[in-house]
Amino acid sequence: MGGDHGPAVTLAACRQFLERHPDAQLLLVGAQTSLGTLSHPRARVVHASEVIAMDDSVEAALRRKKDSSMRVAIQQVKDGNAQAAVSAGNTGALMALARYLLKTVDGIDRPAIAYPLPNAKGSATTVLDLGANVDCTEQHLLQFAVMGSALVSALKHVDAPSVGLLNIGEEAIKGSEMIKKAGELLRAAGNSGDLNFYGNVEGNDIFKGTTDIVVCDGFVGNVALKTSEGLAAMIGGFLKEEFSRNALTKLAAIAVYPVLSAFKNRVDYRRYNGAALLGLRGLVFKSHGSADAFAFEQALNRAYDAARNNLLDRVQARIAHARPLLACEADTSPLDVVA
Repeated sequence: MGGDHGPAVTLAACRQFLERHPDAQLLLVGAQTSLGTLSHPRARVVHASEVIAMDDSVEAALRRKKDSSMRVAIQQVKDGNAQAAVSAGNTGALMALARYLLKTVDGIDRPAIAYPLPNAKGSATTVLDLGANVDCTEQHLLQFAVMGSALVSALKHVDAPSVGLLNIGEEAIKGSEMIKKAGELLRAAGNSGDLNFYGNVEGNDIFKGTTDIVVCDGFVGNVALKTSEGLAAMIGGFLKEEFSRNALTKLAAIAVYPVLSAFKNRVDYRRYNGAALLGLRGLVFKSHGSADAFAFEQALNRAYDAARNNLLDRVQARIAHARPLLACEADTSPLDVVA
């Protein structure tokens, strides 16, 4: 029911997803009158009488709308009726509800948003956190690294994915005191075999593909995410503008169109849609709110792959192995989500 377009987009994506995955089943959570138009033997509507709006507060999501589609969807995961939940709705509400209903895994005190950003190697660099935690400690960054390693290992089948710590320079002496301490923790985790720690990386390394994973606080990560989306939009706008000019510029645009079009497709965020909310006792994926049917299907695909590859068990196993390094304290403070 969520996102900028609601069932007009999500139902089309669900139909396409079911056609591509004959072993999958979908629970469509929301108003029966809106979702009942998708008639499929492997799709069933779970009615919810309320919808969380994109501008609703976290308080409204938690305390007032007890029968919202978002809450009921996450409850399906908690009750074991579904292996994963996918939503294009309000990010803050989704994170708050998921944290409240599912709780965090032992050893993790804050969930993180992990998202793949396209890189020059034709693959993607998984970055976390992308907006759930604006203020982070060095322990949080270590926890993000452990969870990100489990995610990439499960979905990309990489035994020891490399981890980079986002900083203003590669040297260990650079950065804030928190970043320096995080580097020390990550190096210790590398020495103990809990991580494949590469070292410090800079912002351009995300798009170079220097490491499989980059960890950072949610404020910086969200800026990187929005920058990559803006780049794709800029290229698309450039192509459209040049084709609408005079004959000479049209000819020039035609000449470079194949190269720019291929680059636009590579950096198209729709291909990578679906951010994992890591650290919870259940699988939850966040789709971009403006996703079209193609993009929302990609989010469904990522959730499907995560469930099929036992991502939750892998995250818990990695955290259990690294627990001596994870000084987790109960954190009941509200999340300041900026995504």
